[in-house]
Amino acid sequence: MSNLTYSQAVQKQKRRRLEAKGWKFGSAKDFLNLTDEDVEFIELHLSLAALLAKRRKSLGYTQTEVADLIGSSQSRVAKMEAGDPSVSVDLLIRALLALGVNRSQVGRAIGAAISA
Repeated sequence: MSNLTYSQAVQKQKRRRLEAKGWKFGSAKDFLNLTDEDVEFIELHLSLAALLAKRRKSLGYTQTEVADLIGSSQSRVAKMEAGDPSVSVDLLIRALLALGVNRSQVGRAIGAAISA
C-alpha cells in the first residue's frame, strides 16, 4: 500500500467493501453486454454529434437556425448534438454537410472515433 496515495487506498478499501456486499464493477460495455462493434458504433455516433455541435457553434448558428436549414426541429438538433441514439448517423452526416463540413472532415471524425 506504500505505492498508493491516501485517496487511492481509500477507493480500494471502498471497492472491496462494496464487492463484499455483492456490488459488481466493470465497464459500460460489460454492464450493457455490448459487442466491440456496438462500442465502435457508439463512439462513431458521439464523434459525429460532437463535430456537429462544434461546427454549429463555430458558425455562430443557433440550434433553431440549423433546424431550419435541414428542415427539422430545434429539439431534434439538440438530440443530434447530445448523441441521442434515436438520431441516425445518416441524419448527422446530412446536417454536417448542410453546415459545410466536407467528406474529409467527416472522415477525420470517424477516424478519431475508431482510434479512441
